[in-house]
Amino acid sequence: MKYRLLIFAICLATVAFAQHTLLPHGMVFGTKPVVAEVVQATKLEAFMDKKARISATIRGRVLSVTKQKGGWFTIDGGNGKIIAAHFKNYNITIPIGLKGKTIIAEGVAAKQFLADDLQHFAGDTVSGKKQHQVKTNPKHRLDFEVKGLMVDH
Repeated sequence: MKYRLLIFAICLATVAFAQHTLLPHGMVFGTKPVVAEVVQATKLEAFMDKKARISATIRGRVLSVTKQKGGWFTIDGGNGKIIAAHFKNYNITIPIGLKGKTIIAEGVAAKQFLADDLQHFAGDTVSGKKQHQVKTNPKHRLDFEVKGLMVDH
């Protein structure tokens, strides 16, 4: 009798752990994205051209899930670039198993503001020299605020 109970418990635990990694095609987090015009994540920066912000639906591969609560993750932007993404609605929780999956996400893409001429510190110079250093990661140039996400593959 003890062996049957032990085998049942192991099977139940196996099923419970398998659900964390099993993300079927079409699984939606947030609202379902509109897939009428989808841009590859690797071409998003070129698609934005000179615009600072743009609403878009992108398809890309998730590199990592940074924080499950709030849906913080990174998307491969191509050529070693990373798109930092998070959900607009903080109540969304995404699984760690999303890593490596191809997703379709709808939201707002924004270029990272680089104030290399320090206009936000206007008048804050000492003898004409710049006082502050701008430290930005060249690989992280885009932020993406997600409204809805769907697992593609």
